[in-house]
Amino acid sequence: MEVHVRLFAALRERAGAEEIELSLPEDACVRDALDRLSDLTAGVSVVMAVNQEYARADTQLRSGDELALIPPVSGGSVETVHVRVVDRPLALEPLIERVRDPRAGAIVNFLGVTREVTQLEYEAYAEMAEKQMREIVERATDRHGLCAAAVEHRIGTVPLSEPSVAVVASAPHRDAAFAGAREIIDEIKARVPIWKKEEGEWVPGSSPPPSS
Repeated sequence: MEVHVRLFAALRERAGAEEIELSLPEDACVRDALDRLSDLTAGVSVVMAVNQEYARADTQLRSGDELALIPPVSGGSVETVHVRVVDRPLALEPLIERVRDPRAGAIVNFLGVTREVTQLEYEAYAEMAEKQMREIVERATDRHGLCAAAVEHRIGTVPLSEPSVAVVASAPHRDAAFAGAREIIDEIKARVPIWKKEEGEWVPGSSPPPSS
């Protein structure tokens, strides 16, 4: 099938054209189109629209559809990815401000807090942890079409009811924001070198799988 692709701003300049035609299999979705255009979009966080409606990566395409690739818009300085390991209390509002975007219709946040014990102790291989978190956030941003995402993980002593990790994600639609935030926290728990001590004992975990 043939899909009509519209390009804007930096993407238009890269391609040297405002519009291109893309041939795809009959069962293709937006993600398939992005895969075919990966050289064009490299290094640019794009939001997708199909027939002038914001779309997710798994949105099905039909022959004759118009797919628009929308780079970050002017009017705001948005840091698409923010990750940090910190030794201070976490503040949610600054992270929300980091992911605000004119394209975003939803902002989802998650806080993981200490429960049932007076405190938890966290230790991290901070340099590797931040690198791993950035890769996780970048993958989730691409997969779910997020506008931006921010993660901070606290180390040291975290008292009862205070957050040890904060994840904030913005997207054009709420389902993408929820899915992106969920993927980010799940992958952080599974892969990032951060350890937790509860009541004097290190909490058992599992070895992270090797990177694919």
